[in-house]
Amino acid sequence: MSNRKALLFGLGAVLLWSTVATAFNLSLKFVSPLQLVTLASLTSWLFLGALLLWSGQLPQLFQLARPELYRLLTLGLINPALYYFLLFGAYARLPAQEAMAINYTWGLVLPLLAAPLLKQPLLPRDMVAALLSYTGVFVIATRGAVLDFRLSDPVGVALAMASTVIWALYWIGNTRSTAAPLLGLFVGFSAASVVLVAFTLAVGGFAGLTWQGLAGGLYVGLFEMGLSFILWLKAMRLTDNTARLATLIFLSPPLSLLLIWGILGERILTSTLVGLALILGGLALQHLKTEETASV
Repeated sequence: MSNRKALLFGLGAVLLWSTVATAFNLSLKFVSPLQLVTLASLTSWLFLGALLLWSGQLPQLFQLARPELYRLLTLGLINPALYYFLLFGAYARLPAQEAMAINYTWGLVLPLLAAPLLKQPLLPRDMVAALLSYTGVFVIATRGAVLDFRLSDPVGVALAMASTVIWALYWIGNTRSTAAPLLGLFVGFSAASVVLVAFTLAVGGFAGLTWQGLAGGLYVGLFEMGLSFILWLKAMRLTDNTARLATLIFLSPPLSLLLIWGILGERILTSTLVGLALILGGLALQHLKTEETASV
């Protein structure tokens, strides 16, 4: 029964993640990347605070040791502040299908950075997986014209790639945190929201904000940054096979492409399909290693 519930919670999270590429693209037609990340961060901060209050965990905030509090505040500046600012910058410049596909390479960046930073072994399979996935990124970034070595939008691709590094660094830094996940997120979003609001006000604030832009910020904050994490956390706690649950993530890219095609009207390029297949192949190779390790 617990595995069935874990599957349902996991599917719920994956379905929400599948909508965000479309939501990002639609929202950025009405707000800037900085405005969007600020609105989303504030929304998620209120949502997480309400959950802490409802669950009775809010008093634990005042019991955090000072070093742990500083760590969580710093992590909040990395994610959501810097990570989503870079990611939204990429979505503002690239077609949603390309930004979405490149973003999935963060799973390959994580072991590459964990090797030097956490002293974890880097196996030959990790390198093969990375080579396979980054070949896919190159196919997508050149839109299939791989022999021309000309990126479709160098800045957009650089922003998307940089966001994967920031995301991986966030999770590496998070391994040292001893706080409850929900509490840690709330503290991080508190720091991010203060800094993001200050920057947004300094460059013009929310002048000209439309209801579409506001709705986009609320959706991203509630579903991408908030509810999806809660659902995935519940699934992880209920399952007795984390590796098997993680395979659900592979459903998200094709569902995202379907929504991008159906709602945004983007013509899905052959180069995107080929590149995404290579990226997912690399991730599958990485996942296979994780599953084998978990079964030993």
